[in-house]
Amino acid sequence: MLNPVVISVLVMVILSLFRVNVFLAILIAAITAGLTASLSITETIDLLVSGMGGQANTALSYILLGGFAVMIGYSGVTGFLVKRLVNVLKGKRSMMLLTIAGVACLSQNVVPVHIAFIPILIPPLLHLFDKMKIDRRGVAMSLTFGLKAPYIMLPAGFGLIFHGIIADEMTANGMEMAIGQVPMAMLFPGVGMIVGLLIAVFITYRKDREPNEKVGVGGSAVDETAATVEDVKFSKEHMFTIIAIVAALTVQLMFDSLVLGALTGIILLFALRVVPFKKGDQIVNDGIKMMGMIAFVMLTASGYATILKETGAVDSLVSATSGVLGDNRLVIALVLIMVGLVITMGIGSSFGTIPIIAALYVPLCAAVGFSPLATAALIGSAAALGDAGSPASDSTLGPTAGLNADGGHHHIWDTCVPTFLHYNIPIMIFGIIAAMVL
Repeated sequence: MLNPVVISVLVMVILSLFRVNVFLAILIAAITAGLTASLSITETIDLLVSGMGGQANTALSYILLGGFAVMIGYSGVTGFLVKRLVNVLKGKRSMMLLTIAGVACLSQNVVPVHIAFIPILIPPLLHLFDKMKIDRRGVAMSLTFGLKAPYIMLPAGFGLIFHGIIADEMTANGMEMAIGQVPMAMLFPGVGMIVGLLIAVFITYRKDREPNEKVGVGGSAVDETAATVEDVKFSKEHMFTIIAIVAALTVQLMFDSLVLGALTGIILLFALRVVPFKKGDQIVNDGIKMMGMIAFVMLTASGYATILKETGAVDSLVSATSGVLGDNRLVIALVLIMVGLVITMGIGSSFGTIPIIAALYVPLCAAVGFSPLATAALIGSAAALGDAGSPASDSTLGPTAGLNADGGHHHIWDTCVPTFLHYNIPIMIFGIIAAMVL
């Protein structure tokens, strides 16, 4: 319990639950980790800053994406699409949430843009959500499901990368595993997520919820689009905007760069006069308002993860855990999942966590007789815990960025806590079941 990982994660979670800004909570947790690992305050800050560069590309991507999303909102094309959506789904709250989950699923495998679609699609829908009295926590559940479940279960797009890392790290640590076997192991935690989504949509968040008092962005292009959604008609500006979106997606996929993709879209929207040049300052300011916080949180989380790794705090937690476990497979599976939860809640990355926990899981699982499939299920489940419930995960930060465009959504209580309860708990349960039966 005195391990820097455990202490700092507890600090981050407690501060977040008391509504301390997530950026400050992660910053304080990072400093706590350094101090409890016997670093001086100066050494801790230096290590934090040096590690922030690990997410510099992501942060820049999100800032540019925010500007691109605001420009799309200014064009009014999302208002046109929202109007059509209203006609189809008006009064069908559950169908609305399931449709959003389905669209989000496409972002992981079919069109692998991850969270890039959220600031484009969600802000124009906020007015509709409030009108239908949809609980935004349910929308957050739908978005996080779509950002996470596909890569857990399906070996395509980001899922192929995720499954490949599991197979490679298991093999590197002495347990042969083919990438084609991983989907079978990850089916169990994936089913757990489906159960969590259905409970959220049809039970927990099916009731009316009055909109929260808005305290955020006022008078932005997003608000204007939402307010005038009923009057929008398709125009040449909308056509040019669609061309810019397709071009941005094409460039992103060609060069594997969200920065280049977003920049391409921005340049085209200016060049095609969809957005006048004189609106440049407003676009940048509104883009930073929308996505600036997520960018800085990702930077700070990267520095935090660097402190945990460089001080050996994660290694010491792994050693301490392996030293106290007996030979009861159920107990071992439970403890391994809990250790993975602590690590991934702090780091906030499923993909980046796999190499860390595989070094612990593979030798222990081999020693007590877990099969390769069971071991893969444990590793994949523990890693996936970092993408739901963690304040530092882009799978929670992304939905919040879209849902809080008007200041009516709280990152911790409206995104992180609901996703933790509905997704992380089922993943833990189904992951342990997988370990016992595979």
